[in-house]
Amino acid sequence: MNQIRFAAVTLTAATSLLASSHMDAPLITLDDAANITDVYAFVSNRGGAKYLSTAMSVYPFEDPGIGPNKFNFDDRVIYGLHVSTGADLAAGRATYSYFFAFKTRYKTQQTILQSYTGVVQNVDDAAQNLTQEYEVFEVDFRPNGRGFWRLGTGLVPPNNQGRATPHYNGMNGDGPVRDGVATTAQLDRYTAQTVVQHPTGYVTWAGQRDDGFYADIEATFDLLALRNPGADSQKGFNVHTIALQIPVGQLGGDMQVVGVHATTYRRQVEVKYDGQEPIYFGNYTQVGRQGNPLFCEAFVAIQDKDAYNRLSPESDAVRFARYAQTPELAALLNTLVFAPNPIPGIEQNRSDLVGIFIPDLIKVDLSTQAARLAGGGAGHATNPDDAGFSRLSVFGGDTLFSPLQNTQVAGGWPNGRRFGDDVYDIGVSAVISDLRVSPPVIRRAGDNVSSNDVAYNKVMPYAAPPQNGRAHTHD
Repeated sequence: MNQIRFAAVTLTAATSLLASSHMDAPLITLDDAANITDVYAFVSNRGGAKYLSTAMSVYPFEDPGIGPNKFNFDDRVIYGLHVSTGADLAAGRATYSYFFAFKTRYKTQQTILQSYTGVVQNVDDAAQNLTQEYEVFEVDFRPNGRGFWRLGTGLVPPNNQGRATPHYNGMNGDGPVRDGVATTAQLDRYTAQTVVQHPTGYVTWAGQRDDGFYADIEATFDLLALRNPGADSQKGFNVHTIALQIPVGQLGGDMQVVGVHATTYRRQVEVKYDGQEPIYFGNYTQVGRQGNPLFCEAFVAIQDKDAYNRLSPESDAVRFARYAQTPELAALLNTLVFAPNPIPGIEQNRSDLVGIFIPDLIKVDLSTQAARLAGGGAGHATNPDDAGFSRLSVFGGDTLFSPLQNTQVAGGWPNGRRFGDDVYDIGVSAVISDLRVSPPVIRRAGDNVSSNDVAYNKVMPYAAPPQNGRAHTHD
């Protein structure tokens, strides 16, 4: 594998051209490859060892099977996952950062068939014309830490076209994508061939996946006039996902709470030509950021959305805490949904929401047992949800015991975030509840969309397989 030149570039959050998440800030709609849709973080087990499993997705609303050019990771974007420990958690500083850099190569460019010249039987075989590879690097920011070092490399499996990629799908490629699975042995061959266990214990994967977020976004932004049943705005769409499993021992052990967020950095490009090959150079500038779901989208005002995406979580306490302290969303819910009987006390002094969102890191208690995971729902024959899993997390009675805190904590978001967590319903329920008092006042609400359209994997890379270009539907 050719080494991807990365160590010499500069990453900066000082200025920005763009912003981030599904459609949560004005400028990011111009840069899909750097647009972070979702971030995940939860405790898992692998081979008897405890891991912090993390993931980030980009490229919202990938319509499967388009051509001749396909959606891919951008060679001119660096994708970052960050973990904050100890004093860095409250400060919003990264203690460890993991950067993924991609390189695209073709077997031939003397064809219009960009991605496949035949049926792909194995990753990077002769029929997979376009192959992406990546390098992953860790930066340890501790005073006596490891510094900058290269964790390893990996290959990206092909996108799901249909007949060209039959091992994702039923009916030799003509049928819908197969559901996610419960064990590693059941993974489709493209996914199984690209999960990389590195000698240091880290595990990585990157490639196209089903968009695992589900919600009725159209109705939400149509004056909160929700439908029953709701329509899943992400049904039938794919994203590009990076997954990273970090041995808990590499983070200093499990008796701690850590924070996770993701960023993207775009190269400020100047191009010169050496023969026929373009040369790209210049610094990388932060263009996207996300921690908890919904914060930039549903809390931060338009005037600050783009600024949120170019700043570090270190700025959150000063710049963005007021949006959680006095959430406009609570006022809108009282006006548009609960009038003429608004819920008292939810629009001001929301220290409980500040605790979740500021700094905007997904907080994960590493001392708990592995998180319960979603599969295909309680009725799925071969891959049901884990016993006790609730898409509503603590609002559905799904809790875990924390030896660190000596109490029960949420089984999913806002203690981490799992694939399958109904973050729309959890977030709205948190806004209309009162978590400042003991016992908390719990109220539940949602958008009438309660499941994903494809079963998740319960093993690395956890996200559901990508939708088939030949056989998918949208709500």
